[in-house]
Amino acid sequence: MRNFLTYSLLFLSSLVFAQELNCNVVVNAQQTGNENVQVFKTLEKQLKEFVNNTRWTNTSFELQERIDCSMMINIQSYDTDAFQASIQVQSARPIHNSTYTSTVYNFNDKDFNFNYLEYQNLNFSPTQFQSNLISVIAFHVYMILGVDADTFELYGGDTYYEQARDIANYSQQGNTQGWAPPKGGDQTRRVLIDNVLSKTYKEYRTTLYNYHRLGLDVMSNDSKEGKATIAKALLDLDTLHRRRPNSFLVRTFFDAKSDEISDIFSAGPSVKITELVSVLNKVAPMHSKKWNNIKF
Repeated sequence: MRNFLTYSLLFLSSLVFAQELNCNVVVNAQQTGNENVQVFKTLEKQLKEFVNNTRWTNTSFELQERIDCSMMINIQSYDTDAFQASIQVQSARPIHNSTYTSTVYNFNDKDFNFNYLEYQNLNFSPTQFQSNLISVIAFHVYMILGVDADTFELYGGDTYYEQARDIANYSQQGNTQGWAPPKGGDQTRRVLIDNVLSKTYKEYRTTLYNYHRLGLDVMSNDSKEGKATIAKALLDLDTLHRRRPNSFLVRTFFDAKSDEISDIFSAGPSVKITELVSVLNKVAPMHSKKWNNIKF
């Protein structure tokens, strides 16, 4: 009996540790005026189980290694099984030898229209379109995995980004917004993944690695060296800005990092930041009030 219990516990442990995300999923239907309708609660419960219990990779994650993230779905309107919504997706990664977590992915996806019948099965296929609901959620899951991996290993997110691109490709058949090839000024999922995988925007990914792995992760041992490395990593974005001014990808970076950057350079040991502040005001002028808080 004891052996049976032992094997059962080991089996259950393998299931618990296999999944990659610790995701808080919230469905907010206040804008509909019918937020207490049961279908919204069911949708939230099913999506939470879908995101957290699906095995998205072939890598086993222990419980403490799961990526903390959140998905806030705002339902704007609905009619029977047709929903119009937006989704705000965020993820964070722990910083070495500290209790601090750093936001690394922050994307407000306004193109999230989908069909859903209460209690319908939610199953992901890496190669086939199932529904726009599943495609959008899965796309952001792989973006979370890709960005997180990039912060630990240079170009470590390749496999996950490629899966996100596959989802974008096969989801075009659904004829819903957000998947079509980009037009000028688009800020969609398609633009996001195309930019991330383009060598034109390579500094975005090198900055993710240098900023986090070589900067934040060393601050507990040498805060001045860590700050200097972070400053240098941010300066690399100026090269990208000169090549592609006001790029959507750079804006997504600062949507995730602007508060943190302001905090880092407004306290602790001093480093040379005159050039940094100048570059920040140039590449991310929408956050100029935060850059004004940086102390010289």
